[in-house]
Amino acid sequence: MMTEFTAHIVIVGGSTGGCAAALAAARMGQNVIITEETDWLGGQLTSQAVPPDEHSYIEQYGGTRSYRRYRDGVRAYYKTHFPLSVEARANSRFNPGSAFVSAISHDPRVGVAVIQEMLAPYVHSGQIRLMMHHRIVSAEPDGDRVLSVTVEHAPSGERAILTAPYFLDATDCGDMLPLAGIEYVTGAESMGQTGEPHALPGDPDPADMQAITYCFAMDYRAGENHTIDRPRDYSFWRDHRPGFWPGNQLSWVAPNPRTLESQQYTLFPNGDLFSLWLYRRMIAKSNFVPGTFESDITLVNWPQNDYWLGPVIDVSEERKRANLDAAKQLSLSLLYWMQTEAPTHDGKTGYPGLRLRKDVVGTQDGLAMAPYIRESRRIRAEFTVIENHLNPQFRKSDRSETYFDSVGIGHYAIDLHPSTGNRTFIDVPSMPFQIPLGSLIPVRMNNVLPACKNIGVTHITNGCYRLHPVEWNIGEAAGALAAFCVQKGYSPRQVRNDPDKLESFQQLLVREGVELQWPASAT
Repeated sequence: MMTEFTAHIVIVGGSTGGCAAALAAARMGQNVIITEETDWLGGQLTSQAVPPDEHSYIEQYGGTRSYRRYRDGVRAYYKTHFPLSVEARANSRFNPGSAFVSAISHDPRVGVAVIQEMLAPYVHSGQIRLMMHHRIVSAEPDGDRVLSVTVEHAPSGERAILTAPYFLDATDCGDMLPLAGIEYVTGAESMGQTGEPHALPGDPDPADMQAITYCFAMDYRAGENHTIDRPRDYSFWRDHRPGFWPGNQLSWVAPNPRTLESQQYTLFPNGDLFSLWLYRRMIAKSNFVPGTFESDITLVNWPQNDYWLGPVIDVSEERKRANLDAAKQLSLSLLYWMQTEAPTHDGKTGYPGLRLRKDVVGTQDGLAMAPYIRESRRIRAEFTVIENHLNPQFRKSDRSETYFDSVGIGHYAIDLHPSTGNRTFIDVPSMPFQIPLGSLIPVRMNNVLPACKNIGVTHITNGCYRLHPVEWNIGEAAGALAAFCVQKGYSPRQVRNDPDKLESFQQLLVREGVELQWPASAT
């Protein structure tokens, strides 16, 4: 007989959004169960090892209070536990990696520690039950509600039934949606469906999804040889030349995501060239007392190791495993190419001193515990955000669409990586935007909410709603909404469509530190 656990809210998936949802619901006094497949909570912040992609306003506004607590916690962790340089310790905006991509690029292990610390009061009291190494295997729907989900503990194979008034899907692929019979969309919509300028001109393609990436960390030890064994598929990847690429994928040349013109990259800083080493660097040794780190540590999540030769969503388990394995082979091949064949900045060949930092990502193969998933299954929602709401080229005003039911804000370019439809980058501007509550409400199901990248967006608008602070806000809004509905006896649909209930919920969010609109100074 299977064990059964019950709570007010079950969160399937310990992603960035899942953690934010658990915190929000627990703050409101609800009992929460949260499941996670890997060793680490945090999703793209931790198990996927992606330093935060953030907008330029993040130090002033554009993130929830709890997301700021996370960012402050990262800085405090380093200042408490590490010997920082005098300059770094005095810097209120200390950036551990001094990276291009983020104002707070940091080691994923620090992210794990901070998230655990934020959850600790609720976990220790028993208000939040963590079920690590568990994945959803089935769900029991009853009409327009879900009664329970069944999860499996990977090491033992034991299963448990989880019941609750509300369920949140916070998996990076929207894994609960097909199991519970919830209507959803995958891949690329057509112009005829959405009217979006960058949607497909012909028929929609449900299998056309953004690339995934197996990220890895490395440092550099000059004069040493840390060359890995030649990857099994190295010959294939060394010679692989996509039709829309200016050369081989394993090279220092790639399309510029915005112009699609050929762009020359470099590993280490070299004149005016774009340095991939600095791009997502998570440790800049100069920020620490000399001798603390012998090298910088950088995170490899680059155009060169984006994998788009096949999707991992809504394919057979065999095909999924094959594509995940191929994505791993690509990342390992990139490292081996850099160690052995890459042209170096000083006119030589190969950087054998590049060392795979398995400890940073906590795995035996040195690749992140989970692939970076950019695009999920997406619910068919009461309201769907489209490109025309966000892209300044197609707006008649100087603001993005205003939503009466805003539950948060975000900002990032509409940034799509190459896709399994063999399409190149799409990288176009987006104006600072709101998160409409309607995008969190399924068209039919009444007690399931998305809490990750699986909201009512399109293939195009997912490109700017998928980033770290936005996903955190989505999760926080979903967790707060589920808690609000448990407390009040409302349904999420009633909250959105009744002005008084909606105002009450929005006021709750504001009290909890969620910004619902951008200040006039943000354009």
